[in-house]
Amino acid sequence: MKFIVDAVKTAIIRVVHDVAVALNALSKGKISPNGVTWFGFLMHLPIAYFIIDGQLVKAGALLIFFGLFDKLDGELARLQKRVTNNGGFLDASTDRFKEVILYGGIAWYFAQGSHPEYAAIAAVACGASICVSYVKAKGEAVVASLEKKIPYPELNKMFSGGLFPFEIRMTVLIVGLLFNQLLWAVAAIAIFSAITALNRMIIISRRIS
Repeated sequence: MKFIVDAVKTAIIRVVHDVAVALNALSKGKISPNGVTWFGFLMHLPIAYFIIDGQLVKAGALLIFFGLFDKLDGELARLQKRVTNNGGFLDASTDRFKEVILYGGIAWYFAQGSHPEYAAIAAVACGASICVSYVKAKGEAVVASLEKKIPYPELNKMFSGGLFPFEIRMTVLIVGLLFNQLLWAVAAIAIFSAITALNRMIIISRRIS
């Protein structure tokens, strides 16, 4: 399973890097990383609308660009030598809002269907996904307080592993949308995100104990 997760993440990073290089060249460096972050965030609103409206394939297609390409802002920042702590904070924060928007749309979609109880699964998926990121952030904060002067890029990668990091959650969600298997995709995200959060808790506890 870890091999598959690593392979998916590597493939996404490679494609995003190539897109960032092309975008930076075409714009002559005029597109800012933070601008990309905000644009990607705002585009999750129409994605949620399409989900609520039952246009799942359209939502999945948009999510390919604005979900998987979440790392585009970071790649642009590295190319332009504009990596900042503020940019990393903005990216991480908007990612969480994106997930709330998406799972809120999914819960609404389920609630108006023939099985409204499925909305609870979307709520659990949202909560578990946020827990994955919260545990990581809290672990980073504790480590930063104990081990001074750790560069942010290094700190940000410290506890980013596990079965269902953000990129994998988005990949599973996209597959569920495109192939009309949204319930199973959301259920998988709920289960494996909870496992990922618990796994990170164990890793962090060992690190700081």
